[in-house]
Amino acid sequence: MKETLLIKHAVGGRTFVDSSKHGVHYHIGQAADLWAFTVTTPPELDLGNLLAWKEELNVFLFQEHEDKPTVKIWFYVQEQSVSFQADERKLAFKAKAMIEYIPHNYGYKL
Repeated sequence: MKETLLIKHAVGGRTFVDSSKHGVHYHIGQAADLWAFTVTTPPELDLGNLLAWKEELNVFLFQEHEDKPTVKIWFYVQEQSVSFQADERKLAFKAKAMIEYIPHNYGYKL
């Protein structure tokens, strides 16, 4: 399975982090209905704009499988949970809710 993490401004806004392009490492932990994210970013990735909009972030996880359709998971970032440790380049935040769906099942079909 191939997995891609996207961190965006709002739903259709600018992409701040794309794990398939930016070489970030991430970990997602779950306890009950709360997901904790830790994202280690490379020095060349400027997070200034992400941190400026940290109260309006949406996080997406795409899970691509060889034998079935891609699964998209949309996480809603919890308010006031975003932090950044500049010396370690670690971005941390929590998500309080998520929606998992298969984009293939929606939209126009011929």
